[in-house]
Amino acid sequence: MTSNGSPRTLFKGGTIMTMDPGTSNLAAGDVLIEGDRIAAVGMNLQADGAEVVDAAGCIVMPGFVDAHHHMWLCAMRRLMPDVDDLFAYIDVVAETLGAHYRPLDMYLSTKLTALASIDAGITTIIDACHSSRSPEHTDAALDALEDSGIRALHMVGAAMDKKASAAHLPADLNRLAANWNQDGGLVRVGLFGQLNLDWWRVARSLDMRILTEFIGDLAKLGPEFAEPGILGSHNIFNHCTRVPEETWKLFADAGVNVTVNPRSDALFGFDDESFAYQQAVDRGLKPALGIDLDTAFGSDLFGEMHALFGQQRSAMRYRRFRGEENVPAPISAEAVLEAATVNGARAAGLESAVGTLTPGKQADLIMVRTDGVAVFPVTNAIGTIVQAVERSDVDTVMIAGEVRKRAGKLVGVDTAKLAAEVNASRDYLLETSGYRADLFHASASAKTAG
Repeated sequence: MTSNGSPRTLFKGGTIMTMDPGTSNLAAGDVLIEGDRIAAVGMNLQADGAEVVDAAGCIVMPGFVDAHHHMWLCAMRRLMPDVDDLFAYIDVVAETLGAHYRPLDMYLSTKLTALASIDAGITTIIDACHSSRSPEHTDAALDALEDSGIRALHMVGAAMDKKASAAHLPADLNRLAANWNQDGGLVRVGLFGQLNLDWWRVARSLDMRILTEFIGDLAKLGPEFAEPGILGSHNIFNHCTRVPEETWKLFADAGVNVTVNPRSDALFGFDDESFAYQQAVDRGLKPALGIDLDTAFGSDLFGEMHALFGQQRSAMRYRRFRGEENVPAPISAEAVLEAATVNGARAAGLESAVGTLTPGKQADLIMVRTDGVAVFPVTNAIGTIVQAVERSDVDTVMIAGEVRKRAGKLVGVDTAKLAAEVNASRDYLLETSGYRADLFHASASAKTAG
């Protein structure tokens, strides 16, 4: 304990990867946590009364930031693993199943996503909720985030199905900002506003961040978006695939945030060899990584890092072999890791609080074991994180100084109880909607009973 009663934790003797150019990486060093803050990073730190965590043989680093995830979809895990048609996907997840979501289903799916994310070393998440069917649904999602202990930016958005009403939006943002954006808690609220400028104005009056999913084939920015003050660092644009040059210039000039979802963008065929990540980098932007959805994937950024590394190199090589000149260089493992940490923190508006192991910042960090047969020997720490480790190697997860995973196990989570509740939620949605899921056949279209 410190003199003011705050608990102390000392991670001792680990490989320290800070992701901060101003704070040295250490082959063998320590990280001292006091309360919810990083107090020091160095060698042979002394901390009387601190709980000492033996980090020898481990990498200690900032927690990952999942910069785009539809957390409400978790009850539909791997329901559509082969889908390549966006509108077939919307027909199933929104019109068929999402239309029957109760606040309880929202709570359980969001909580499961949050806990699975923590288990995989994700300490911050941007929750892209395009299913805010009512204030009660929004409250349920926010309660789930708070109960899980994850740091989150919950983006409130109109539900996608035609049966849903958005009459409570954007007015409900005032209530939500008063309840969630005032006390410095782990969970905050923003707007999933697409291109609705009237909603944007309400969000900006409340100092909220604004999320827009943007696919160049399906949306265009009108001249009104070029007006001063409309676009800026408060904006997050996701996907950004096949975006025209004039729009990229607008994004770069305004300094918007860009997030990409390598696996999802490939699944739906959104991207091509122009490659949204590279288009953003070429214009001085710093894109972040998101998982997007559980209907095909799961809650870990390791798959996204693998996909980003492979896809960028494949796309750039294709451009080079095609004869294009001045093709960007192959992506580095370090750039991939930055996308999964510091760039995500910036997208969430939290770069001053998380994303690096910097004294004074929030104590959001993970400790990753390197003694697994698929991991050792470690000759490059960054390459090990980006290319080798998995969620099972994540030993410890700390968020705001609170340990949420220890010795490879989530702390205080009754997994069996949660599984029973989520299974019951899924079964309710399937029965009520009439959708027939097939255990051994992946369908890309809605199949209803009767």
